[in-house]
Amino acid sequence: MSANIENTNRSSLFDCHLHSCFSSDSKAAPRDVIRTAAGKLSGICVTEHNDFDYPPEDGKTVFALDLDRYLNTYEALWPSLPENFTLLLGVEQGLQKSVAERVNAYDPDGRLDFIIGSSHLVRGNDPYYPSFWEGRSVSDALGEYFDSILENLFCCRNFDVYGHLDYITRYIPNRTAEFRLPDSCTDQIDVILRKLIGIGKGIEVNTAGLRYGNEPNPARNILSRYRELGGEILTIGSDAHRPEDIAYRFDECRELLLSCGFTYITIFKKRRPAFVRI
Repeated sequence: MSANIENTNRSSLFDCHLHSCFSSDSKAAPRDVIRTAAGKLSGICVTEHNDFDYPPEDGKTVFALDLDRYLNTYEALWPSLPENFTLLLGVEQGLQKSVAERVNAYDPDGRLDFIIGSSHLVRGNDPYYPSFWEGRSVSDALGEYFDSILENLFCCRNFDVYGHLDYITRYIPNRTAEFRLPDSCTDQIDVILRKLIGIGKGIEVNTAGLRYGNEPNPARNILSRYRELGGEILTIGSDAHRPEDIAYRFDECRELLLSCGFTYITIFKKRRPAFVRI
């Protein structure tokens, strides 16, 4: 079995969002992920991609996770884990209204420790691609994205935290460092945060945003607002797809969270949260 969280040093340096070769957009070998992470952290939760109905790329199905193969491969590595290192296993699940039934029925045997719910698609289209932005103003595209998140929250319940809440901002064409969300989006995000808190779900702070700009996802103002509203469930993840990106700028992120009023982060084991002092 994986090491018990209570037997670690309770470090806040616990990466709860990263990928390996079981995700279509990563080639990282599981042993390399563990070896690199163990040199930096007290533990990780691997969160491979699963996005039902993601559009084929070059005619190939992508982000369709072979859950049993993934879990069996990592579980076989538990006996050889470094001392005092915790390996947890999760999924980053793409949320959409059109796949809500499959999302809600996922992992019926309860093998997962953690599920991140994420929006990679806005009603079938990924803002990662320039084609998403064609014929749309930035304001309209952002509004549609946040509307889709709220829609997901009323139909998808099988997740623990919402991932990289303002993911779309990474890909805004010609974005400048001074970019700020329009007031209309701020209002939408307020509704989203209140809804998440009301249904007992959390959010993550995702440091991959720092590779795309000057703030994590979500940005500081969203993190501060979540705390003001009483939000307490918060995980931290690098969204690493390569071993070298594990725990990317975590020390900087810790200081940001403290400045926003957080004193704890959350680690999930068997879908149950444990609060760990930063």
